Amino acid sequence: MQLAQQLQLRMSSAWSGHDQQRFLQVPLQTTRRARRRPYPVSMSENEKPSRPPLVLLANDQEWSARSLESILGPNGYAVLRAYTGKQVLDLARSAQPDLVIMDIRLPDMDGGDVCRQLLDDVRFNASTPIIITTSGPAERSQRLAALQAGAWEFVSQPLDGEVLLLKLDAFMRSKREADRLRAESLLDPTTGLYNMRGLVRRAREISAEAQRLKAPIACVAFAPVAEAPDLAERPLNGDTEHVIEYLASLVRRAGRVSDAIGRLGPTDFAIIAPATAGDGAVRMMQRIQETMDAEPTTIGDGAHKVRIRAGYCAVPDFSESTVDAVEMLLRATTALRYLRTEESSVPIRAFEDVPLRSAL
Repeated sequence: MQLAQQLQLRMSSAWSGHDQQRFLQVPLQTTRRARRRPYPVSMSENEKPSRPPLVLLANDQEWSARSLESILGPNGYAVLRAYTGKQVLDLARSAQPDLVIMDIRLPDMDGGDVCRQLLDDVRFNASTPIIITTSGPAERSQRLAALQAGAWEFVSQPLDGEVLLLKLDAFMRSKREADRLRAESLLDPTTGLYNMRGLVRRAREISAEAQRLKAPIACVAFAPVAEAPDLAERPLNGDTEHVIEYLASLVRRAGRVSDAIGRLGPTDFAIIAPATAGDGAVRMMQRIQETMDAEPTTIGDGAHKVRIRAGYCAVPDFSESTVDAVEMLLRATTALRYLRTEESSVPIRAFEDVPLRSAL
């Protein structure tokens, strides 16, 4: 098994239960019409997705929604219904649709406002096409407002189904290409730091240089924990997204140019530090903690400090190391996982100090 795959499997096990997706219970319908055509004629066999594209269709006017369903369902699209702007926001985050089609006037919100909120939400895939519709003839001001809000298209009555399907075909090709490029990217889209793929690549590059120079190298895995006013550590809960962005910003400023800094999972980060031994890894975490203490962030109803817990693995001369940098990163995450389970006030733990049973 490749070391990168080992890293992913080990970390998936460590994070189980921390980031389970939750689906909100809201009224919805899915189309049950038989598909008369598998897809628009313009799509080649190689371009067909492995599953039907999911369309989030938001419209409180039943006749208008059913009109669109009668076009989408028979042409290979699965339809998820929403009736309010709030339902659109909730379902867009939980169901991750491939396409959003919503009316310009929903009962509780304007379609343009919903569009803006979706595009500002890091949990929504920004490459997802958004189409705003109107049940009557379109006014130029409405079309301009929809496009200014970030919509890909503005559709009005009378509806030309064939033209709509050709546009959706083109939009879906663009989205699939954007998603493919994102999947192959080395960066985490939320923080701008390296993702797991990027960290693995940088680990190999940094270790090759350390091997040549017979230099030390350290890998550190760390995660934030909120500190309540009574000094009792507590989970981040609903503040996770805010704290992750806050921590990523501080780590970028506190880290060195030579360090490879990345995000391993929902709340876990890592640093691969060249020319750094064990004591240097400890000082690095202390420096980051001091920066966080000097710039506390708002959590819940007040400003609280965020503490970090960290595990690390370091070697004084990488040319004599029996493990490579990817395995060192695995060991650092093992030390962090052990630190999370033990009753201790120690903020950082070396892999060498982890009991053998816990390290397995």
